[in-house]
Amino acid sequence: MAALSSLSNFKNTGMLLVRIGLGVMFIMHGYPKLLGGPKLWEGVGGAMGEIGITFLPLVWGLLAALAETIGGLFFLIGLFFRPTALVLAFTMLIAALHHLGAGDGLKGASHAIEMGIVFLGFAFIGPGKYSVDKR
Repeated sequence: MAALSSLSNFKNTGMLLVRIGLGVMFIMHGYPKLLGGPKLWEGVGGAMGEIGITFLPLVWGLLAALAETIGGLFFLIGLFFRPTALVLAFTMLIAALHHLGAGDGLKGASHAIEMGIVFLGFAFIGPGKYSVDKR
């Protein structure tokens, strides 16, 4: 077990690996939404209705697609890291509420809930040493 405990010397490497993995996955989730155009954006933006915001669903949907795509890139490289993590956490909150409101249950909302917790945690932790922000 001593060999495994030495991994704590590489916390920044571990944070970088998580940032790269999650950043790539969120770019892959967001980019098709970004390319989907106004009809898709309006559908995605309709999820804001879960918190009582029913105006401009097209704008909210575009913002969600941008949050996942550009936010995924910023998360990956560690740029504007804490604000990006908070925006992604909020995006996941809305996604989770949408799944719960659609009757998908906890199983359907679990991915968004889990990712929201991860992004919220990273907002507190920061990006680590290997990032553009370097904090």
